[in-house]
Amino acid sequence: MAEAIKEARMAAGEDEVPVGCVVVCENKIIGRGHNQIERLKDPTAHAEMLALTSACAYLGQKWLNSASVYVTIEPCSMCAGAMVLARVKNLIYGADDPKTGACGSVVNIASHKKLNHHIQIKKGVLKGPCGFLLKEFFKKKRKQ
Repeated sequence: MAEAIKEARMAAGEDEVPVGCVVVCENKIIGRGHNQIERLKDPTAHAEMLALTSACAYLGQKWLNSASVYVTIEPCSMCAGAMVLARVKNLIYGADDPKTGACGSVVNIASHKKLNHHIQIKKGVLKGPCGFLLKEFFKKKRKQ
């Protein structure tokens, strides 16, 4: 999660919402990303999407069935859906997202009983530092 937080800090430094993500397989980071929505002018350029794309490219395949994804905030429906499609094994995230979280807060795509793949979820890992980055970012934005 520390590496995901580093990615989130990079996003904040680029005036992006500070979300960071890493994909780990066999104790090695095989994908990483941070939000680049503003820079790329792309609403799909979430940290998770970029990290998943990077991990799949690294492995040369579309499946991440032995991978763990570490992300600083609960994934949205797009990102959770992409993780299901990639067959990610584990999702570990920091802060809950009560507005758009799709791993239990608003909906639960990552382990929905009707889907053909279920992701093991662990939430609240380094919740404090992950949430702090987001709170500070939006506090600063509101002052501007």
